Amino acid sequence: MGESGDVIMQQSKFSESRTPHPAIRTIIYNSPPSNPPYSLQPQPLSSTLITSSYSHSTATMSTQQGASGQTNGNAKAGQFRSYEDDRNAPSQETLYTTSNGVPMPHPYETQRAGANGPLLLQDFHLIDLISHFDRERIPERVVHAKGSGAHGTFKCTKPLDDLCLADVFSKTGKECPVTVRFSTVGGESGSHDCARDPRGFSVKFRTEEGNWDMVANNTPVFFLRDPAKFPHFIHTQKRDPATHLSGSDDSTMFWDYLSQNPESIHQVMILMGDRGIPDGYRFMHGYAGHTMKLVNKAGGWVYAQMHMKSRQGTKFITQEESANKSPDHSQKDLFYAIEKGDYPSWTVEFQTMTAKEAEELWEKQGINVFDLTHVWPHKQFPLREVGVFELNENAKNYFAEIEQVAFNPAHMPPGIEPSADPVLQSRLFSYPDAHRHRVGVNYQQLPVNSSRTSYRIGNFQRDGNMAFYNQGSRPNYLSSIEPISFRERTVDLDKVHGQFINEAVTFLSEIHPEDFNAPRALWEKVFDEKAKARFISNVSGHMSTCRKEEIIKRQIAIFREVSEDLASRLEKATGVKGYDGIKNMRFNGTHNGFSKDPKVRNANGMTSKVSFSGHSHNGAPIKGTHKAESIDNAGTSGTRVNGGAPNGANGH
Repeated sequence: MGESGDVIMQQSKFSESRTPHPAIRTIIYNSPPSNPPYSLQPQPLSSTLITSSYSHSTATMSTQQGASGQTNGNAKAGQFRSYEDDRNAPSQETLYTTSNGVPMPHPYETQRAGANGPLLLQDFHLIDLISHFDRERIPERVVHAKGSGAHGTFKCTKPLDDLCLADVFSKTGKECPVTVRFSTVGGESGSHDCARDPRGFSVKFRTEEGNWDMVANNTPVFFLRDPAKFPHFIHTQKRDPATHLSGSDDSTMFWDYLSQNPESIHQVMILMGDRGIPDGYRFMHGYAGHTMKLVNKAGGWVYAQMHMKSRQGTKFITQEESANKSPDHSQKDLFYAIEKGDYPSWTVEFQTMTAKEAEELWEKQGINVFDLTHVWPHKQFPLREVGVFELNENAKNYFAEIEQVAFNPAHMPPGIEPSADPVLQSRLFSYPDAHRHRVGVNYQQLPVNSSRTSYRIGNFQRDGNMAFYNQGSRPNYLSSIEPISFRERTVDLDKVHGQFINEAVTFLSEIHPEDFNAPRALWEKVFDEKAKARFISNVSGHMSTCRKEEIIKRQIAIFREVSEDLASRLEKATGVKGYDGIKNMRFNGTHNGFSKDPKVRNANGMTSKVSFSGHSHNGAPIKGTHKAESIDNAGTSGTRVNGGAPNGANGH
């Protein structure tokens, strides 16, 4: 009791002394720009009603307003309370009211027709209370439903201006506020923090040129490389439609999908290994997984992969240890570490390669930079440090600042562009589409999602549910009477994305021998003997609830392509003899490049007008993919590394 009391007292003292973080500040404007509307220069701003931090004088004013009920009532109708003021005001400085601001004497009172009669419909207080309560829950995320998060600051430590014109990487010491959300992937909002599951790792960088959202995981790869598979895969991670059991009690759907889509093997090796259950969010790395493009001021570009390396190191929990952890282990660990001032931080690093190197990487090593199941070897493409972000403030309200925070991989400031990675391309649409459904079309008007730019934002998006900042009386079209300002283009999109001249094709990827190279390196070069034993125990234990032996036979055959030693150990642990390999197996999710027999090779037994997209390269940038100017003008020679050291086996 004494320890708990001490913790509570420390929390209270800590919270009162903190200045609100820029990540959740908002500004209310009422003054016109000082420059003409056609100026291309950032407009100076002024704010009303609020200061940039909560102070004693503000507290005194708010108390007086709450007690008298006069000050705010006498203010101009066009003035509004700020989000920041509301976020930081303690209960003692508020007055109990209905949602429309009418004071009420007590929250438990109801109006009845006599002391023992029915309730009255006119009792707005009760109806206001109950009707809002009925609508408190917004739809949980279909993926990444269970999560934690916090606010912090990114600081550039080693500029990337030779490769990228993004302002946030322009000079040493450049800072911007960030909000980070960690999560499990497949579980529901009430699921266990220590489930064996990939972890989401998303960062919202509020740069001076708009928000940049890095949507990442704690693994460098994922289960798929064909975007249309994603809904199917996620469905297999949820509850069975008939039994309504999760994968903890019935793993049939889980292994059925994996045994039909062998390109998932790389992620399966990671998931079922020690990294499958990180010991809290502070002790794991983050990986973009997808390839992006960095564009410099000269218009040249390179491919890039972003890594976020934990400065706390990495820790994992065994399957047995996970049963003894709190269901909210990761949330508790993150929250109290920040609360006591033990701020976690991550180093932001990039791997980069030229267009020519990307073509050669496929031709010589069978590594596809557009493939989410492949990794870039660190020795060939070492990590280059760019900056560090630190999380130093907890959310004051979890729902407002973490549940409602929305990340979108299409949010990229000038200097950062998407590649032709097909799963990334699909996510560019699916993420904001999910937010518009889950939170609402104006989700970016919420303070936690809004940008922090020095210029006033204007566009022609209007109305919709919860349109709070609806841009006043400004024209909702491109007006010549009241013109909006524009900034000169900083990125030549024709040049950056100009190599795609093709006819439309139907596409489904094909499994190849090179898909097993990285998983084999994990088993043979990364896992020690104890890690191998834990892996076999994890897989066989999970398979014990699979209801179909055929599925296990198929999955062991896929593991056999990784290593005969791995497959033999798994056969012994499960008591199931797997198939000899995948050469004679037909998959419903991918073409089988190990076979020449059309009845086996073609996915799902397709026989009519089957398209392999040409093409055994699975959409990799083969020789001739890029225009000569892309090959000639982009380069990393002499600038790839600025202190980053090569590490890891085959990209791990």
